[in-house]
Amino acid sequence: MAGPKLRSEAPHTGSSTGTSTGRGRHLPPLSRVSTFARLSRLVRHRWAEGSLRRALPIDLLQRLTQRVAASERRHTGQIIICAEGGLPLSYLWRGASARERAITQFGKLRVWDTEHNNGVLIYLLLADHAIEIVADRGLSRRVPADTWSALVANMGEAFRAKRYEDGLTQALAEVSALLVAHFPAAADGAAHAAPTGNELPDAPVFGAVARDFN
Repeated sequence: MAGPKLRSEAPHTGSSTGTSTGRGRHLPPLSRVSTFARLSRLVRHRWAEGSLRRALPIDLLQRLTQRVAASERRHTGQIIICAEGGLPLSYLWRGASARERAITQFGKLRVWDTEHNNGVLIYLLLADHAIEIVADRGLSRRVPADTWSALVANMGEAFRAKRYEDGLTQALAEVSALLVAHFPAAADGAAHAAPTGNELPDAPVFGAVARDFN
C-alpha cells in the first residue's frame, strides 16, 4: 500500500495511563471549580510556554529526534513525544484534564493510524506537571496496565527533579523495549518494512506547534 490506511475505529481505542507529578489532578466538574481556581490555572498555563522552552531546549529536541529514529530501526512501532507548556484556552475554560488532551493529540497526530496498530504517544503537560502514555490497541493488549503505570511513575520521579532529558530518554527506552519485544524489526534489521516505511515524524511535537492540532 502507498501509505497508512484510514481506520474507522475511534482514535483512542488503545490504553491511556498517566499521573501528575505535582499540581495537576483530574479536575472536578466545572461547576464545582471556584472562579479563583479557574483563573489561577489559566494564568499558570498561559505562562508555561517559557518554562517549557527552558525544560526542553532545541538541542534536547534534536537529541530526542535522533533517539526516536534509532529506536524505530529496531521495531515496527511508531513513537511520538508531545510536550506542551499549557492547554489551549478552550480546554482550560471547560476544566479539561491532561488525559483528555493526550487522547485528543493521540488522534490528531494520527498515532492511532499505523499499519500494526502499535503507535505510542508520550505526552507531557508542564503546567499541570502531568504525564500521559497512550498506546494503541496492538501494543496495549499485550502489555499489563501496571507496566505502563511504572513507566509513568519513573518519568515522574525524574521530572520532579527537573531531569527532563533523563525522564524522556528513559521512557523512550522502556517503550522501545516493549515494541522490540512484541513488534521486532525484520530479521535483516530493516524496521518499518515496506510498504509502510516511517509512518510518523520522529521529531517531538512541541509547545505552540502542538496547539496547531487543536
